[in-house]
Amino acid sequence: MAAIELAGVEKRFGDVAALRGLDLEVEEGEVFGFLGPNGAGKSTTINVLLDFVRPDSGRVEVLGRDAGRDSVAVRERTGVLPEGFDVYDRLTAREHLRFAIESKNSAAEPDDLLERVGLSDAAGRRAGGFSTGMRQRLALAMALVGEPDLLILDEPSAGLDPNGAREMREIVRAERDRGATVFFSSHILGQVESVCDRVGILRDGELVAVDSVEGLRERSGAETTLEIDVETLPDGAVEAARDVEGVSEVRVEGDSRLVVACEGDVKMAVLEALGSAGAEVEDFTTREASLEDLFAAYTEGSS
Repeated sequence: MAAIELAGVEKRFGDVAALRGLDLEVEEGEVFGFLGPNGAGKSTTINVLLDFVRPDSGRVEVLGRDAGRDSVAVRERTGVLPEGFDVYDRLTAREHLRFAIESKNSAAEPDDLLERVGLSDAAGRRAGGFSTGMRQRLALAMALVGEPDLLILDEPSAGLDPNGAREMREIVRAERDRGATVFFSSHILGQVESVCDRVGILRDGELVAVDSVEGLRERSGAETTLEIDVETLPDGAVEAARDVEGVSEVRVEGDSRLVVACEGDVKMAVLEALGSAGAEVEDFTTREASLEDLFAAYTEGSS
């Protein structure tokens, strides 16, 4: 069963079309990365899932329930880390967790959750003095209350240092292993690439691509960069590499390195062509298109 299903969802704010017939399906137990440039409709989508905003038309189901009609039941099974989360200055971290635990009617222990997000030492401190990263950790702890079936994380790495970001990724993986579904919206593409099973890219209120990162790479036609070190470069070796179908560029660096831009499935053909031309390959490395490259390719020309 799908944990999230949107079909033909439309939402306008005055003259602005925020969502244009959005179709989206997120499977139970996966980490789904949700990407898009500013103004693409990501926040509107999350607000629709949580019934903070009602769509003008279309169907929205979360955890098998209608997101509007059964919003209370959906929220009981959903943990949310919202973008721009703010704290109650006078409450301690532990008191924040107690509030969340009572709201979810959970038997969780506040200190266990605070330890999990690295806030044990600050459990008794008032949150008004917390740094941005500490507030983000506190919000994540509150989202984890009650072992939710669905986690919606909006910019979860905001304000976190590298250690905090790594710990957040570990928590996301642990939640997936527990069986939870994680809907992960972020501008930090490296974070998304490292934890997400699939990625959806939104542009101007429409989903323009959904796949694994590798699948997106194949569909986009994004090229691989192949760096090849050879003992010597015989006459005709560069031309032999250029003649391989799927090669778009061959550049010589120094006396014994070739940099080849090509389709991912012709790497071996390039190496074989060089060998046939008398070039002895000593070593080679490849660089696949990153998620950042793919994001640019899919969102180029967005408003």
